[in-house]
Parts: sequence; structure tokens; C-alpha cells
Amino acid sequence: MSKKRVVVIGGGAAGMVAAGRAAELGAQVLLLEKMQQPGNKILISGNSRCNLSNARGIEEFISMFGENGPFLYGAFHSFFRDDLLRLLDRYGVKTAQEADGRIFPASNSAADVVQALQRYMEEYGVEVITGSGVTAITAVNGCVEAVHTPDKFYPAAAVVLATGGASYPQTGSTGDGYSMAAKLGHNIVKIRPALVPLTLREKAAVKSLQGISLKGVRLTSYSCAAKEINADAAPAGDTGRGIHGRAARAPVIESRCGDIIFTGSGISGPTVLLMSLAVVDAMEHGPVSISIDLLPGQDGKQLQAALQEEFTHHGRRQISNIVRQFIPERMAGPLLETAKIMPEKAASQVSAAERSALAARLKSLTFNVSGSLPLAGAMVTAGGVSLQEIDPRTMQSRLVKGLYFCGEVMDIDADTGGYNLQAAFSTGRLAGESAAAAV
Repeated sequence: MSKKRVVVIGGGAAGMVAAGRAAELGAQVLLLEKMQQPGNKILISGNSRCNLSNARGIEEFISMFGENGPFLYGAFHSFFRDDLLRLLDRYGVKTAQEADGRIFPASNSAADVVQALQRYMEEYGVEVITGSGVTAITAVNGCVEAVHTPDKFYPAAAVVLATGGASYPQTGSTGDGYSMAAKLGHNIVKIRPALVPLTLREKAAVKSLQGISLKGVRLTSYSCAAKEINADAAPAGDTGRGIHGRAARAPVIESRCGDIIFTGSGISGPTVLLMSLAVVDAMEHGPVSISIDLLPGQDGKQLQAALQEEFTHHGRRQISNIVRQFIPERMAGPLLETAKIMPEKAASQVSAAERSALAARLKSLTFNVSGSLPLAGAMVTAGGVSLQEIDPRTMQSRLVKGLYFCGEVMDIDADTGGYNLQAAFSTGRLAGESAAAAV
């Protein structure tokens, strides 16, 4: 009987759904999870609230995954958002949609999602072994044969590899699946951090700005050094993955309007995370810099006029006090320093050249990017098993019969908003269904 078994490696979002679905269709299923409990990464997702999915349609979902998005058409058409919500509702999880389209458990508890998926597996008799790390998958004559742990091997007619990526290693996602797949002949697209904070070279300036949060600013990344940035080249609208419209023109990489925060080593926040993968990839080819437009609602001429009016009416006030009307108080000193203007200087003494320099900094505060936090500090892993070697209709390997992939171990990743988890659930469901059909 064990030779007709489906073995699922990894008890995350994709793995639990794959196991539950395969068992639901009548297969004998064993799930092996290296940690002491399944669902660890789900538990910390969305600040422990678990952003399950999004209200957007399939086409918009696909666009969030960039050029690899079309691979997911089959999985999404087979099992999409409404199917997921019905499954969770079946096991007692009600959901709520927020104004921006993101969908969470109504309880705001990721633990409820994990428990629901565990009940799904229990109902259909999935055998779950925790604390059991897999060391290898063996294949004979191009067909899966068994799964090995340090002290045991499990014969299998089908294997679902759902080990996740290499981000948040404390949850068990340590990249094991990449080496297993590579040993079976699969190509691994270079893994790198996505949805990750960026680090900046100007350490002293960044340290002085640490903790400052900026809302509604425009962040633009460039494939050049900061001193070479031409602020006039910044697009007026957003450009980047998942954004429809005109593509950015070099040297602009991406440009997005939103919120950022300065950290001890660089910048983070929603807008930075969305842009981070494009920046990480661009750094493979040369220097990268960023520009922050602190006042995107005004163009340069309007800002100069506004500054001149303030200087004229409040000539005796220190320039730092006037600047604080435009930006957060703690930013005034560091910003004036970059413009080479003494903070205590009276507004009436500011020259036209200094006023112009100040306006230029407010419209384009520039930094050189030194890198990003490592994979361990990223929300998502980009890269993974090459999609060219996976059949999108079944999630089966094109190289090894009986081997199926799902979730983050594959070369798919998207922006924040519930897209990555939905992809994990959808590909897991399809992989489990296909594996059950095979046995």
C-alpha cells in the first residue's frame, strides 16, 4: 500500500492544501514537516493576521507576478480566491475584505487558518509526521521512488515538494527544496530576497533620519549613482511590476508613490518592499540609487514660489523653522545640511541659489543603494525551480515523473497583498489533485 502513497514534503500553506486535496480524492497521504508543527510561516504572515488573498481578478493577480505570472493561469482557474474562502469557511474560518482589497480572517488570527487546514487534513486521514526533515528524494528510471529522512525512507508513488523558499528560516524555510530538486536534475533560478528593506551607503545621514516615517512621497530608483540622477527624468506616475501603463525609461528602474520609513541602515516600508526586487536585480548590473520626492503634489516652480512666499513674509525666522512646515521636524536639519544651508540662517538671508538648492532637495533627496537585507530578512524568496521544467497544467516535473512542485520553491513571487499566499494555496491544490490522480 505504501508504494501507492503520496508524500508531501513541507507543511506550509501549499503543502497542507496539497496533502488535504490528495487525501480528499482518496490517496494515501503522508506529510513530512521538519518543524515541530506545520504552518509556522502562515502564523507570522501579515503581522500574524494572515493576508490570505485579494479581491482583484485573475488578470490583475497574474500581473503582480511579473513575467512569470502566466504560469499560474492553470492553477488559478482550477482553484482561486472564492474556492479558497469556501474551503476555509467549511472549517469555521470567516473572512473579511479590507478597503484596499486584501482579505484576512475575520478574527485577524493566522492561527485560525492553520487550524482549519489541519482539520482539513485530519478529516481525510492525512498522516502528519513533524520534526522530520527530508534529506533526499530518489528516482529510478526517471520516476519518483522514495523520500529519505536522516533515519528512514518512505516509498512513494508521487512526491509533492512544498518546502517553501529561504526567507524566515526560523519557520523552517531554509531552502532545502532547491538542493533536492537540483539533485534530480532541475535548474534553480538564482534565489534572492524580495519584499525586503534596502540598505544605503550614506550611513551617517541615514542614522540621523532613523525612525522618520514619510507618507505619500514618491520613491524612484535609478540604475546609476546618486550624483548622476536627473530628477527631471522621474516619471509623473507609478511604474513597476503590477502597474499597468507606460514602462519606465532608463535609467529609471521603478517609481512608486506611497509610504517609507528610515531604518538604522537604510529604508523600508510598503513602497520600498514593492520596489526591492527590481532594485536587487538591477544591482547585478551596476550601481543603483534612489530619489525621494518629499512633496510630489507640487512641481519645482510651485515649490520655489511657496518657499519664496514664506521667506518674504517670515524673513526673521530661521530657515529650519520654515522648512519644518513642509517636512517632518526631524528631517529639517539633515535636509538643510545636504543643501549646504546653515539651519539657523534667517530666511531673509537665504540667497536665490540656496533657495533653489533647497527646493531641489525637497523634490529629490538622493541616496546610493548598497544592497538589501539578506534572505533571512526578506518576506519572500525570488527565484527557485525553473518554471520551464514544470507543467503548469498539473505542477508535475517535466524531468521526473511523479514529482510535483507547489508554492515558493518554484520561481514565482509577487508583491504584497495576499498574492503569494493565494499562489501557494492554488498551486498546492493543483499539485495535490494531480498527485492523487497519478496514484
